[in-house]
Amino acid sequence: MKVRFEAWLLLLVCWSHETSLGLVISSNLNKRRRATRSTIRMVFSGIIEEMGTVVSLRHRDDMTLWDGSIGEGTEMIVKGSKAVEDAYIGCSIAVNGVCLTATHLNGEEFTVGLSPETLRRTTLGKSKTGDRINLERSLRAEDRNSGHYVQGHVDGTARIAEMWQEDDSLWIRLKPPAELMPFIVPKGYIAVDGTSLTVCDVDSDSFTLMLVEHTQKCIILPSKLVGDKCNLEVDVMAKYAQNALGHVAALSAKVQELEERILVLESNDYGTECTGLD
Repeated sequence: MKVRFEAWLLLLVCWSHETSLGLVISSNLNKRRRATRSTIRMVFSGIIEEMGTVVSLRHRDDMTLWDGSIGEGTEMIVKGSKAVEDAYIGCSIAVNGVCLTATHLNGEEFTVGLSPETLRRTTLGKSKTGDRINLERSLRAEDRNSGHYVQGHVDGTARIAEMWQEDDSLWIRLKPPAELMPFIVPKGYIAVDGTSLTVCDVDSDSFTLMLVEHTQKCIILPSKLVGDKCNLEVDVMAKYAQNALGHVAALSAKVQELEERILVLESNDYGTECTGLD
């Protein structure tokens, strides 16, 4: 029928246009990836390089702002011999899983600024002088990744609900914010204070981790107590997957609406033909 043919032709044109646009975008992205492959140093692996020490955390009212004016801000100084290797002003260092920018270097110490968002969403604002802290430099493109891709963008904090020993391994149960639970699955990745760990079990409001003996010696988590909080970053792939599903659901609704309109048009066209036959 004429209406059916025109409707499906419209769908075909729309699909072809979106597919062509997608190919162009993909091609451009691939070119940009090849051009920047050797210089990318943006993410972390979750394999902690050392436990550093908090030298100081202070709120200042004499910080120079972007426009040259003087304002308030929070500044942390951290000591870590490994973290400052190859470091430069502006480089990224993960501090307890939080991607921060080095603003000053002094021997084995580096300075970072803590934004209001960082203070709200992470545990760093509660740090005290002398606290041990997980440190990791950002990855180079050619580096081996023995953990998973950690952005250093903390999603929230979790409370330690339980800790117990089994042989030489340490079990830990964490209770995260409810909105993060959909992204946490058994045997999936999660970053806890910047450490790439494997989720063991998941229930309605908590999940468990097991730390082998070597890991216990290399990170700060075993030194914490029940009730203490940890920084959490869920696997970014899980977040992208949920976002994509939302778009698919919206597209499905539009397709269903279009199909219903086509059925109405076909019905009207059929009625017109029948009238003509009479």
